[in-house]
Amino acid sequence: MQMGLLHLLAFSPLLLLALCSAEISSKVGVNYGQLGNNLPSPTRSVRLIKHQLKAHRVKIYDANPSILRALKHTDIQVSVMVPNELINAIAVNQTLADSWVVSNVVPFYPATQIRYLLVGNEILSSADNTTWFNLVPAMRKVKNALKRHNVLKVKVGTPLAMDVLASSYPPSNGSFRPDVSDRVMKPMLQFLNRTKSFFFLDVYPYFPWSSDPKNIDLDYALFESKNVTVTDPATGLVYTNLFDQMVDAVIFAMKKLGYPNIRVWIAETGWPNAGDYDQIGANIYNAATYNRNVIKKLSARPAIGTPARPGWVLPSFVFALYNENQKTGPGTERHFGLLYPNGSFVYEIDLSGETPEREYGELPVPMNNEPYKGKIWCVVARGANRSALASALSYACTQGNGTCGPIQLGKPCYRRGSLVRQASYAFSSYWAQFRKAGGSCYFDGLATQTIKDPSYGSCKFPAVTL
Repeated sequence: MQMGLLHLLAFSPLLLLALCSAEISSKVGVNYGQLGNNLPSPTRSVRLIKHQLKAHRVKIYDANPSILRALKHTDIQVSVMVPNELINAIAVNQTLADSWVVSNVVPFYPATQIRYLLVGNEILSSADNTTWFNLVPAMRKVKNALKRHNVLKVKVGTPLAMDVLASSYPPSNGSFRPDVSDRVMKPMLQFLNRTKSFFFLDVYPYFPWSSDPKNIDLDYALFESKNVTVTDPATGLVYTNLFDQMVDAVIFAMKKLGYPNIRVWIAETGWPNAGDYDQIGANIYNAATYNRNVIKKLSARPAIGTPARPGWVLPSFVFALYNENQKTGPGTERHFGLLYPNGSFVYEIDLSGETPEREYGELPVPMNNEPYKGKIWCVVARGANRSALASALSYACTQGNGTCGPIQLGKPCYRRGSLVRQASYAFSSYWAQFRKAGGSCYFDGLATQTIKDPSYGSCKFPAVTL
């Protein structure tokens, strides 16, 4: 009987992977970001993670010792991260890799259940291609450092975004970008395969849907579709949601490079609970619907998997623990939280997947599932720091063509001593010129969007018209 099993395993890689998958829990974890100036302490955050969200895994974006101490002697598995800025140095310096592990892992392991060590975050999405080519060497050095210090239960990986793909539709056409396929992805997949680690993937159906809401059905993106399906013409696989489509595109891309069985870990997924006026579908209703449904899928027993890998466990972390008020970029970036900074629910959610849908309260009706049509201005946010505002005003006025002409002395928008009005004009003028090129109404948190015209008298503020 033993020989029969060995013979079967030798000729059945799918069975072998199924057995490996069975060892991985389907429990959903949470990403614990710290980009906020109003967040609870690590000790309170760990209590919220365990008792309020009922999560058994957490991913942090560094190796914050206060958080790792707060996680000691809990049953929460932990993922820590080497910061992006250390990758180039670690890639060529084993001593530095050893030092990082000695400082950031060894003092806490195994009392804190560190199980995953991620090298950088979405490195292949950055413009710095030097770091691209140092990523896998750094991963190897970190793995060697863990072995040298007898830290044997920690998997090494790196989270990648969907933009690592050159093609993703249909899923069977999934392929990695040519600028990273041979020089980065092949050696990375070889490393992940050899060390039995995971392909850590960030999957956000919100972004493809919000960029093309006319052609992608919202219910299909939210796991709510009753009659919309997509059939891959090459494989015949039928998709009932956008999430599965995205994951399978990566699975097919790995297969094309000769690695059909590397396990996928959903490093981030989620939906924004609010955003700017020009950001469609970012609301509590959609966020709750998406996250409840994705948790139901990912925590199901037996595992559901995807059409390309039915029955495979997809371990995961939902993004994010809190709304983080210091994240940069569009408003959605600051509104992915399951909890407000005071620890209360943005909407009821249970990461264990055990709370029946009927026990959740009613959700607010979504008001922005259609694109906003009209004018939007960019003005100074309430409570903006005055000294920082002066610097931002100066920056905005040096960009573009005639951005601040109307607020110069003798012009219609000049108001002596009125920094807020002057800066609001400059922000609106800057954003009106540069939004299509990627400019945002943020200015390090000093600006916010408004649909109330801030113009006064003969001073007319430029606006973005949607």
